[in-house]
Amino acid sequence: MRNQDSSTTAANKARHAGIALSPAMMLVTLGVVYGDIGTSPMYVMKAIVNGNGGIASVTEELILGALSLVIWTITLVTTVKYVVVAMRADNHGEGGIFALYSLVRHVARWLILPAMVGGAALLADGILTPAVTVTTAIEGLRSIPLGYRIIGDDQMKVVAITIAIICVLFFMQKAGTSSIGRLFGPIMTLWFLFLGGAGLVHFIENPGVLRALNPLRGLMFLASPNNHAGLRILGFVFLCTTGAEALYSDMGHVGKSNIYVTWPIVKLCLIMNYLGQGAWCLANASNTALAELPSLNPFYQMLPEWMRPFAILLSTVAAIIASQALITGSFTLVSEATRLDLMPHLKIDYPSETKGQLYIPLVNNLMWVGCIFIVLLFQNSERMEAAYGLAITVTMLMTTTLLVSYLAGVLRKPALAVVFALVFGAIELSFFISCCTMFFDGGYVMIILSAALAYVMYVWRRGTAIERTQTVYLPIHDYIDQLSRLRNDTTHHVRADNLVFLTNDSSPDLLDRDILYSILDKRPKRARTYWFINVHVTDEPYTNTYTVNTFGTNFIFKVQLQLGFKVNQRINTYLRQVVADLIATGELAPQPRQYSIYRKPSNVGDFRFCMVRKVLAPESNLSPRDYRTMNAKYAIRSFCGSPIRWYGLENSSVIFETVPLFSKIKPATTLKRVPSDHHLDPTHSRRNVARHRDEGVDIFSADMESQREASAIQAAEDLIGGHTAQFEALRADDEENE
Repeated sequence: MRNQDSSTTAANKARHAGIALSPAMMLVTLGVVYGDIGTSPMYVMKAIVNGNGGIASVTEELILGALSLVIWTITLVTTVKYVVVAMRADNHGEGGIFALYSLVRHVARWLILPAMVGGAALLADGILTPAVTVTTAIEGLRSIPLGYRIIGDDQMKVVAITIAIICVLFFMQKAGTSSIGRLFGPIMTLWFLFLGGAGLVHFIENPGVLRALNPLRGLMFLASPNNHAGLRILGFVFLCTTGAEALYSDMGHVGKSNIYVTWPIVKLCLIMNYLGQGAWCLANASNTALAELPSLNPFYQMLPEWMRPFAILLSTVAAIIASQALITGSFTLVSEATRLDLMPHLKIDYPSETKGQLYIPLVNNLMWVGCIFIVLLFQNSERMEAAYGLAITVTMLMTTTLLVSYLAGVLRKPALAVVFALVFGAIELSFFISCCTMFFDGGYVMIILSAALAYVMYVWRRGTAIERTQTVYLPIHDYIDQLSRLRNDTTHHVRADNLVFLTNDSSPDLLDRDILYSILDKRPKRARTYWFINVHVTDEPYTNTYTVNTFGTNFIFKVQLQLGFKVNQRINTYLRQVVADLIATGELAPQPRQYSIYRKPSNVGDFRFCMVRKVLAPESNLSPRDYRTMNAKYAIRSFCGSPIRWYGLENSSVIFETVPLFSKIKPATTLKRVPSDHHLDPTHSRRNVARHRDEGVDIFSADMESQREASAIQAAEDLIGGHTAQFEALRADDEENE
């Protein structure tokens, strides 16, 4: 027992340690994490200068004030808030707004709201970012003669090329983060060296731009009459830090230590490039030829003409890579949301040796379709940029709310929480108000996408709370006698040698009431052996162990399969091995086959898998709102795919069975018998209501308390073993955390 505890402790420490610092993972970090924030120099100064009247309107006050705002936004928001503070709030090495919520959800029930809103907004931003960055890069090809000859002024060619690149980008995701990072890492390393070098050349010519390090210059410029853009300039400045939230979300893919080491280098290159662009703008403020350009971009214009083709090609590749940070971050967010019952269970693949690096096919495909929709809807980057930033400011505000709760409620540092709230609340609220000025220019699209994603989370969480008012886990020992009598009851035909049910409860001796209801009450299912299978995915890649409880019988078995995250979850294959092991030990009688095409028939019998799902029943007494919620949840569930594929049961014999959702029962209408020539033979169904104690940590399940209490009383009265029942599934993760 002591050795087992030691190994468990060691495993937990390894899990918390995350991905170790290494040159290889630092290269992956550069290729995966910094793509979005690393391409910001391509358009931040362009937006600021053009938004203030173009190069002819450039003054020292404008450049130094704008540079000050950019430098201190990167420093405060990206470095202090995310790298220094947020990355310390990791959940087993995972980052992102949902990982943060999982740490603070016990602090207050309402904290689920900022988690849902922020997560939905970040997922919406993940759909927009590939569209806007790739479109911007392809449009930049017009700056060189060869590119203009290919594209010309036909915007539909830009759209077609952009869609083709987006298709390739999303197709590559199945290769995994490490493979993509090894490919993109060297390119992004070259990109950041190029940024720093290009800026350094012009910085040397005018080192006076270092005066922008004074934060007062930025604050004074906001109120200056020379700020022709007004409040909108904050929206332009905010573009320099849009990748900060993705940096936090991607922490599980690369490890925080690799981000800690690489971020100072990346930040230095970014700031040097901004300073170089500012120095170039001051040196060319009186250039009349540049003033005639319709849309001047200092990023390209400050380069020698012979270097621009290379710069445009490199920036095009970098813009494509920029999409990667949001895509991989979205996979992490959805995985965390699934664990929190905010999204349905989805098939997750782990292409690499590290659990934090994952790939979710359905999410990848939905984002791919969404990106193509955005490209076709807006068609040019200028219209897309109007929507860029609004969603991410919402996410940042929600992250700040959760971080304040983390500092005050988890770390017990209320003074620091107040300071943090005042500083970052003021900064991000200013950015949000600025981005709202572009709502009708395209920002509304992001709000619609965010609202749709938030609605999915609300439906799933609220629907789960409703379902749990009837879920109850009963002791199997109280039903051994009935299962034994059913097994030997010749009035019922044998369904299978091995009847298998899947359960999400990892306790060794409990079972979901719905499974027992399916076996005993809903057309009794006679079988020679009953199997109840729980699958626990471990943090190690290749775990392949199992535990079994026989309950002192040779026909009832509860098995937990402990599978590594890279092990294919083919339940039928593993269960045959378990059966063979138990037959070999004598715990299970041989199951000889009377008929077979093989000369030596197997002594393992046939299998039948039963999938039990809840459905709305006419008797369910739900409010109209809850009824619509449950209908929506079950529609989403059907869209997300079948567990048959998740568990490799495509070629197995599977029974799909539904059980009614009796959250509350409508009072039955009393019938009065009257004389008639026709005689009715009414039947009465058994009404059975149970309950599942919800976690009680969010507002969506709070108003279900009275129903749960009533259901608990009903369960104790109606169900065998109901007085000793549990109302929450025990999961293996919960056992490890105790």
